Order: sequence, then C-alpha cells, then structure tokens
Amino acid sequence: MRTSGAPLLTVEDLRVTFPTRTGEVQAVRGVSFSLGKERLGIVGESGSGKSQTGRAIMGLTPSHAKITARKLAFGGHDLLTMRKAERRGLRGRQVAMILQDPKYSLNPVMTIGRQIVETLKTHEKVSTSEAKQRALAMLEAVQIRDPQRVFDLYPHEVSGGMGQRAMIAMMLVCGPDLLIADEPTSALDVTVQLEVLGILDKLVSERGMGLIFISHDLRLVSSFCDRVLVMYAGRIVEELPSADLANAQHPYTRGLLNCLPTIGSDRHPLPVLDRKPEWAL
Repeated sequence: MRTSGAPLLTVEDLRVTFPTRTGEVQAVRGVSFSLGKERLGIVGESGSGKSQTGRAIMGLTPSHAKITARKLAFGGHDLLTMRKAERRGLRGRQVAMILQDPKYSLNPVMTIGRQIVETLKTHEKVSTSEAKQRALAMLEAVQIRDPQRVFDLYPHEVSGGMGQRAMIAMMLVCGPDLLIADEPTSALDVTVQLEVLGILDKLVSERGMGLIFISHDLRLVSSFCDRVLVMYAGRIVEELPSADLANAQHPYTRGLLNCLPTIGSDRHPLPVLDRKPEWAL
C-alpha cells in the first residue's frame, strides 16, 4: 500500500523536551515525516524517542513536557493549537493508539464489553443495544471466536493474546483514520504475534487506515510495514522502504542489522553495536 493524495498526518520538526533537576532532556529532536493510508514502521532501541513521538501525536505527553513543531497536523486539524476538549474528541474517534502491553491498559473492574461500549458511546450518539451489537461485531472482527462470552469477562479472566485483541477492538470500534500501535506484540508469543499482525493488516487494508507501527524488532517491521523510519537518540537517522532495509546506508541501521542472529551461521558471541558520538548530532 502506498501513499496517495494529501497526507493523513504531517509532522515537521517535532521536539519533545522534559525538564529535570540537571536540565532539560530532549526525548524527540526534530522529527519530520508524513503518513498516508499506509503502514509506517518506526524502529530503534529503547529510549530512542519512538513512543514519545507517538504520544505527542496523540496528545498523551505528560503536562510538564514541552512540545514544539513547525507543523503537527492530522487531516485539517492543527494538533498544536487544538483545545483540550477538541483533542479528546479526536482521540479515540479519528486517532487511536494501542499502548505497550495493552492488556494492562484495560480497567480491571469493568467487563471488556462494558469498556468497549463506553468508548463507542463517548464518541457517538448510539443506544446501548446498538453499541453492544457493534462491540460484539468488533470482537468478532479481531478473531475472537465467542464474542458474547468474552464481552462479559473481566480483563484478568482472559489470556494475554485475548486481552490484546480486546484492546485492539476497543481502539478500532469508532473506525479511526489513524492507528498508532506501540509495541503491540512485544508481550506475546510468536504464534499470537502473527495472528495480531494479521488482524492489523486486514483492518488497515479493509478500512483504509494509516498505521504507525512502533517496534524494536527490525525483522518484524521489514516484513509488515511499507516504509521504515530508524530513530536514534531522538532523531530519525534513516528513512527507506521496508523492502530495502537490508541495503540501509546509515552505520547505526547497519549495526542493528548486523546484531541480528542468522540461521545457519556460527557467530559467537554476537556482534555488539559500536555507537559513534556523531550519530546523536
């Protein structure tokens, strides 16, 4: 899937800064990219600024942080100047985010079905019965075999993979145009990972959404996404089509690829990434 027409999301010179006792820490430093109806992967090590980029787009950055950008726009909305109430209305209805280990983002004292219904009724004027039917249909769309049973369960009564699906259903029930998935499969085993990725792929294709897929797994991103942004120390150091990831030019990206184990090769110990100070400049 490729970008066509006007971009869904435009990010220009995004910066996220946190005050600390020893001075300011720049978590995101001058990030720029655009997104169409495609799957965009953002990869990098922990602390590279991937999640903070997604949270800044969503408006979920802590209040003490400072966010600046030349442009941060979703469709016709200027995300930097929107009022908080408008941002809340946009979040969940048109832009949604799956957080890391989403099962633990569910409310433990509410049933899964009630939480999905609450999300839908917050953004749309629908009756409780209609909201329930749409919630059940969404649970079925994320390949939950017995939606009615899961609808009435509490989060602790389902497996990690089932909780993951339920969270995806909650984020997608209002039909958002943009979905940000922050390490949505990192807490799952390999077989469940593939199932969740298949669900996301199908929903993006059928609904025409834009997807930002945040991960530290280069191989996963290269096989699932259309384009890849590689982040290091709060900056994008390389952008390329996922099919060309093996031909990356930046030494940081090359170093990450070189650290991956290869079936059939005998490399002991695995190479260690030799970071250069100039990469962070």
